[in-house]
Amino acid sequence: MLRTINPLQRASLLRLSAQSARTFTSTPRCRVAPSPPAAPGPAAVDGKPAVTTAIPAATTSIPVSPTPVAGASSSSSSAPPPPPKKPKQRLRTFARTVLVTLIGTSAYIVWHAHEQRHPGEQLPHDPKLPTVVVLGNGWGSTAFLKQLDNEGYNVIVISPRNYFLFTPLLPSVTVGTLAARSIMEPTRFLTRHLKRKVEVYEGEVMSVDPKKKTLVFADNSEIKGAVAATEISYDYLVYAVGAENNTFGIKGVPEHACFLKEIGDAEKIRTKLMDCIESAAFAGQSESEIARLLNFIVVGGGPTGVEYAAELHDFLVEDLANWYPDLADKINITLIEALPNVLPMFSKQLIDFTMSTFKENKIDIKTKTMVKEVKDGLIVAQNEKKELVEYPYGLLVWATGNTARPVTRDLMTKLGPEAQNVRRGLVVDEHLRLAGADDIFALGDCTATNYAPTAQAASQQGKYLARVFSQLAKKQALLKELEMAKASNADPARLDSLANAVIRASAIRPFHYSHQGSLAYIGSDKAIADLPFMKGNLAAAGMATYWFWRSAYMSQLFSLRNRLLVGTDWLKCKVLGRDVSRG
Repeated sequence: MLRTINPLQRASLLRLSAQSARTFTSTPRCRVAPSPPAAPGPAAVDGKPAVTTAIPAATTSIPVSPTPVAGASSSSSSAPPPPPKKPKQRLRTFARTVLVTLIGTSAYIVWHAHEQRHPGEQLPHDPKLPTVVVLGNGWGSTAFLKQLDNEGYNVIVISPRNYFLFTPLLPSVTVGTLAARSIMEPTRFLTRHLKRKVEVYEGEVMSVDPKKKTLVFADNSEIKGAVAATEISYDYLVYAVGAENNTFGIKGVPEHACFLKEIGDAEKIRTKLMDCIESAAFAGQSESEIARLLNFIVVGGGPTGVEYAAELHDFLVEDLANWYPDLADKINITLIEALPNVLPMFSKQLIDFTMSTFKENKIDIKTKTMVKEVKDGLIVAQNEKKELVEYPYGLLVWATGNTARPVTRDLMTKLGPEAQNVRRGLVVDEHLRLAGADDIFALGDCTATNYAPTAQAASQQGKYLARVFSQLAKKQALLKELEMAKASNADPARLDSLANAVIRASAIRPFHYSHQGSLAYIGSDKAIADLPFMKGNLAAAGMATYWFWRSAYMSQLFSLRNRLLVGTDWLKCKVLGRDVSRG
């Protein structure tokens, strides 16, 4: 039976439908809960019973498109890119890298210093082994000792000083850029680390007897013991006594000039330099005397003379101008050279660059000028016009080259003019063996060779000679083994093998000098470099070359201790300046 819906029930149904439609529209993908049953209507309308109709529960889901999220990838499989590092993260990473580097470097320095300060046990002297006597501890002999495997030799070192001196940086000591001990390395710091014990004596060789294979040396210290001289014998002699300053027989040079070859020379120059400045600043000093005292003359246009003039100019500009402002403008630096140019071993463009730099720095260069006589406070010279001119001076530095020492000339006389016929030094063969004495090897400034007697050449000679002695020791060991094999009637194949090994050990390659280039400091943070490049030369000059010059010398220093001291001195000079005290 059909029932009708009265108007009140129809209005209630319409309200429910409107509410459900609003809910479906505002909420995506939501499931609508079943609506509560309609409220019961009145029991009867107009005398008729009311009809009650139940509405089924709604279970319809309405799909809604998802809203895209910013930065999300369209593919669910690909990961989003990492966010870029912030500046703070980069700074933190850099700081950690620097910290780790500092800690690692400090640890290495501490470990290396401990190893150097605590050498191990050495083998004792063996009377059965040959004795090698090394005269001198300069560039050649120090390089020889550093590379030598002395397990097969008894080594004795004799030198007037008990340290190695890094001579290329000696001009820096004269003005206080470097401390003297920063470029000194005790010889025992080196010999104490060799395999077999080395005897080191501080003394000066007086004579060498190549026939008896003996030499006499004397104690040259101020305080002497009961034994001041002694004689020893040798099986092999490494002769590396160096050379002395060449005065060319000019009158007055030894009495009035300062040389620049030893650490004592640099300290003497520094003392005289400050004496001249303080005397010029003395009350009541005349202008002519001030001009003489403040005229500093360098004789010699080689690397030593040029570098000293450059260091003196830096000292004047960077330090003396601040502490002696009244005298700074009156200081004059003069460089005298007998040749047409300074630094003749460099290329022409580098010579021209040096001349122009010196001109900018107001360093007066007198080329083609020969010193004839040196008096107290006055130089007499002959200029390019053959005229005699006078140069008053307060400080005179003589850096004109080397000549043979008296002990070397005496040895040349004993060997005879047939073997030794060159006045400037000892004649050696291609294996550095002394002509006229097969058991003597000579190297360094005391020799007369086809290449310049530089520190570079002497160092290469020392390294080569160390390899020669290692080969000689190997040969001696093979000869002993061959004799034992013959005595025990060894197999012929074994004897042939040993004999061939002896022949190979006897074949010693000749020495070949390899020029690695020339460097020189010319002042105002500028340097020049003449370097071999392919089949020609590479010439460089300026501030970048100056840093290359410093790094090259830093790498050539013989120990970590020297590198730390020199680096610290350079830093102190830039930050605190040079010391102008006279003590």
